[in-house]
Amino acid sequence: MMLKTTISPVFSSFRGKPKTSRLIFQACKAVLEDAPPGARRNASTNLTTLHQGPPTSAYVHLPFCRKRCHYCDFPILALGSSSSNLYEERKEDDPRITNYVNLLVREINATRTGFDTKPNLETVFFGGGTPSLVPPKLVSLVLETLSLNFGLSPDAEISMEMDPGTFGAQKLKELMELGVNRVSLGVQAFQDELLKACGRAHGVSQVYEAIEFLKECGVENWSMDLISSLPHQTLEMWEESLRLAIESQPNHVSVYDLQVEQGTKFGNVYTPGQSPLPSETQSAEFYKTASSMLRGAGYEHYEVSSYSKDGFKCKHNLIYWKNKPFYAFGLGSASYVGGLRFSRPRKLKEYTNYVTDLEKGAANWCGNGDVDLKDVATDILMLSFRTSKGLQLEEFGEAFGREVVNSICKVYEPYVESGHIVCLDDMRREVMSDEFKSLVANDEVKIEDHVRYLRLRDPDGFLLSNELISLAFGVVSP
Repeated sequence: MMLKTTISPVFSSFRGKPKTSRLIFQACKAVLEDAPPGARRNASTNLTTLHQGPPTSAYVHLPFCRKRCHYCDFPILALGSSSSNLYEERKEDDPRITNYVNLLVREINATRTGFDTKPNLETVFFGGGTPSLVPPKLVSLVLETLSLNFGLSPDAEISMEMDPGTFGAQKLKELMELGVNRVSLGVQAFQDELLKACGRAHGVSQVYEAIEFLKECGVENWSMDLISSLPHQTLEMWEESLRLAIESQPNHVSVYDLQVEQGTKFGNVYTPGQSPLPSETQSAEFYKTASSMLRGAGYEHYEVSSYSKDGFKCKHNLIYWKNKPFYAFGLGSASYVGGLRFSRPRKLKEYTNYVTDLEKGAANWCGNGDVDLKDVATDILMLSFRTSKGLQLEEFGEAFGREVVNSICKVYEPYVESGHIVCLDDMRREVMSDEFKSLVANDEVKIEDHVRYLRLRDPDGFLLSNELISLAFGVVSP
């Protein structure tokens, strides 16, 4: 799944939910404008250094799907249901796939980074779309091109999103031989009626077949995607999906709350929070249920939507959550290099023109302009609070100044007391609310010497993340 930098763990049905990116951008602007010049210079120095290094990760967008799901607003190319061929390879490659992969290879070859050093790629993520629709020989071409241009670590994590009904044992074995060693299986639900209502191209029987293929081929590192808050979904259905997911024994589970996007089929017929979509209260209950059941089954809730067994966190996604740089290639993909985010065109014609311009040296592959410290602060806060690790106060204070850290702590004081926010010391032991309150009240104390991390409590803090982030930046003292 393509990363959405504005994705929020707060459900769309919460009252008066602002656009997260706009909200935090405005608040971050206020923080930095109110900060003393020394703090702003300090931020510039530290953050410029932070983002100068070359990426060691690459996202590759393979946009092909059998059809568009009713909730999807990603840039995809629908091939039609006959294109899947289920478990057998086509005798002739689909020219739409071949032409796109050749275009993708041209983009990779035309990307001239200019970095003094070129560390090997440590992670590659094939997202979509449904990358498992692409023939292995074309996946091989992409990996060979990445290796030639950037280098590929022998033990790199190479992930691929796959949908049930689009691969069999033979295709999976071929992909594994190419180096694909992590699979993200797009199950979404274990009820045929829900899958049909979402416009998914597979059924529950194909889910079980896909799981068997993964186990038969010895895929040790695989994840299962589930979606909550679907139309007509009940708590009993959700509990059943979670139970069956746990019984399937994936090493990783990603749980996404349905976001009703404008321009999608769901966006045209449904209103968040209104039947047949779950209410705000029901959506919150879905989230709490997932957290309880998955943690109870031995999964660590390490990111707002992500659960893993020990040693199986997604290394590629951790690059996102740690706000580290990454390359991106393909239709509509967004890279983050040198502190700048750059999105490629979402339409094939425009993307083709972009690649041609890139080859001529007439297009910039990583964006234009200087690093905007407001954007960097936005990213750090949004991404840090998505994770169980949370916001590292000392590091943030070094970048943006003690005044900003003190202001954040003051605005969060009531939520530490209510238990929605957890304070941790350098040993990740919890700092009690009374102690935190006394630290905030003492202007002579450097709070980050005593409180190293602020994190949202699971699950109640995660459920209020938009509100908590908005408060941190909406009321800031100079």
